[in-house]
Amino acid sequence: MRRLGGILVAAVVLLAAAGCATITRGTTQIVVVNTPGVPGATCTLTSTSIGSQTAVTPATVTLQKGRDNVSVHCSKECYQDGAGIIASNLEGMTAGNILLGGVVGLGVDAASGAMNSYTAEVQIVMVPIQGCRPPGAPPPVARRQNS
Repeated sequence: MRRLGGILVAAVVLLAAAGCATITRGTTQIVVVNTPGVPGATCTLTSTSIGSQTAVTPATVTLQKGRDNVSVHCSKECYQDGAGIIASNLEGMTAGNILLGGVVGLGVDAASGAMNSYTAEVQIVMVPIQGCRPPGAPPPVARRQNS
């Protein structure tokens, strides 16, 4: 009987010590960054949770989860810079902490960022700059006018 009590106490401690989302969803997430029609753009992703990361599109990046949105700034020669946001949302599993992990489990998930999730993909629109030609690009072909 005493052994059963010890096992029960250990189980309760384990449930309370670890957050539900931390265990089931993890503290990182893969996000896709695209610049449609403009491959090779350099994008800088910034937030308090991830610091600053750089990727070249199309890119798949692993981000540390956090409550703050991630700002994205992309640039490429002969294109206007593009910007966007990877939104951070509250993970649906957070409610499970109240039932299983209690306040401690909720605290673990909040501290680890696991109670949040990012939008799975962000597409940053970049507009070409008229008349711009990157170095090394062939000159435009002159059109002949019919007389």
